[in-house]
Amino acid sequence: MKHRLLTTLALGVLVCAVLASTAVAARGGAARLYQFRGEVVSASSTGVQVTVEGGNHAALRAMLGQSQNETFALGSTSEILVWTNGVPRVGTYGDLKTGDWVQLSVRAKDAKSLADVLATPAGIVGDHGTRPNTPASPLYRYVGTVAGPQAGGHIALHVTAGNAHALRSLVGQSADQTFTYGDSTIFLLWQGKVPTVIDASQLKAGDRITVRIRASKDASLATIESTAAAHVGDHEPASSAGTTTEDRLHLLKTKITKLRHELKHARHHAR
Repeated sequence: MKHRLLTTLALGVLVCAVLASTAVAARGGAARLYQFRGEVVSASSTGVQVTVEGGNHAALRAMLGQSQNETFALGSTSEILVWTNGVPRVGTYGDLKTGDWVQLSVRAKDAKSLADVLATPAGIVGDHGTRPNTPASPLYRYVGTVAGPQAGGHIALHVTAGNAHALRSLVGQSADQTFTYGDSTIFLLWQGKVPTVIDASQLKAGDRITVRIRASKDASLATIESTAAAHVGDHEPASSAGTTTEDRLHLLKTKITKLRHELKHARHHAR
């Protein structure tokens, strides 16, 4: 009994010590985790240039006002993991090929700007080869305008175009829909062919907005709208947005179908 009591007290002391050390580390400003996701542009022994298309909240906040293409430092402590069929192996910068989908984890202490984060060698660079989940999750791309800055995790969009998946989901629905964004959603403002990272509060009334969402093929509109957008483009070029003649024809067909539905509904109530 006495032995058990001493063991319990010892464990209690250990837990208190761990909690205390954690609190001290927090007060001292522990290194913060920045995770960036995107496609490799080029790589060398000292750095890897990536077109950033997502990341955690800290990473995207650091990128506000910066170019979408950034170069991350590699150092002696950086570890490159190459994933194949769910199994990782240790690789080198030579395994980072143009177009590969990577996730970079950088732990930076007292970083005051993106430059501070970029100057800190990445801890882990995970090379996944191709963008994950693309084949299994169809793209729903909605194009439209907003009435002004957005907030609260929602984007009120007046839809004017989209790809086939998006337009099909809107058959019989209003053109005014509300989509969701989260900490991992990247917002890009295009000025010519140059994208700059922004946030939802910087959208302006009348801006042409492209919202990209990944959802299952048979997802309902409600499910699509509750799924956080992967990407939101402001004034995105047509070549990047991918708006085609087929998209516009599909939108026209959608509008005709909606008008027929409304006409049928009106005739039913007129009887």
